Amino acid sequence: MLKLIQMTVNDKPVELAVDERESLLDTLRNRLGLTSVKRGCEVGECGACTVLVEGEAIDSCIYLTVWAEGKHILTVEGLRGPNGELSPIQQAFIEEAAVQCGFCTPGLIMTAVEIVGTGKKYSREELRKLISGHLCRCTGYQNILNAMERIVNETYRVVGK
Repeated sequence: MLKLIQMTVNDKPVELAVDERESLLDTLRNRLGLTSVKRGCEVGECGACTVLVEGEAIDSCIYLTVWAEGKHILTVEGLRGPNGELSPIQQAFIEEAAVQCGFCTPGLIMTAVEIVGTGKKYSREELRKLISGHLCRCTGYQNILNAMERIVNETYRVVGK
């Protein structure tokens, strides 16, 4: 059964009819063309599909689109500056060489956005726990943790809601 929903995606209003069983992952990636949202495990285990819903990092593969009714959704595409420049969080990932194949990177970046949004400082061990829902086969996590430490210990304005 189709249901008409309205939500805000990357600060743009969106209205579309969706199947009540459709995942937010499928809506964002297949209908809205937001390919930073990756299809990984499809059971909420790998973190590749992580987006922010009302500022909270969620696995979009197990979140139904109908649950997003009236909510603000943020993906990596929504982090771009007004001239297309990378956000400071994305830049930190590049500068710390926390990006290899790049498959897990968008999900990790969105979790980093949530972490920075708390305004709290975290130890390396606390950050390790906060990213434990993400699987990365390339980096060994050290450079990812370096980037995370860097962004939580510096003050950045995060774009989006």
